[in-house]
Parts: sequence; structure tokens; C-alpha cells
Amino acid sequence: MWTRMMEWGGNWGSDWDLFGLMHLLWWIVVLLAVITLLRWAVGRDARGLRTPEKDRALDILRERYARGEIEQAEFEQRKRDLCG
Repeated sequence: MWTRMMEWGGNWGSDWDLFGLMHLLWWIVVLLAVITLLRWAVGRDARGLRTPEKDRALDILRERYARGEIEQAEFEQRKRDLCG
């Protein structure tokens, strides 16, 4: 009986090493998920929508037109350039 227990106990080292490795991998996955979630959340505007650079450029163009910095013809030309 004691011999069997000693043999069984002798294998614990490799099992615990595997457990430790899996535990470390689990926390790496959790950390990567949190980082991905934060990066996704930061890329949103106040309404919760993604704001691509093209939309931001069009917003700036509209603001400049509204302030009277550019004429309607220039606004229309730049808008066509941005929207493709």
C-alpha cells in the first residue's frame, strides 16, 4: 500500500507544473481580453459609434464651412474629394 502511494505522489511534480502553466496562460488570456476591450471602447465617440478618420475630416470641413472660412464651391469640391 505505501509503495503505491509513494509512486502516485512522485508524479505530482509534473502535474503541478502543467497546472501552473495553464494558470499562467489563463491570466494571459484574461489580460489580453481586457486590453482588447479597452482599446475597442476608446475608439468610440460620445454616442458609442466608431469615428473613422474620413468622418472626422468631413466634420472638420463642415465646421469650417459653417464658420465661413471656405466658400460653398470649395466645400463641395473637398466633400467630393473626401467621399470619393
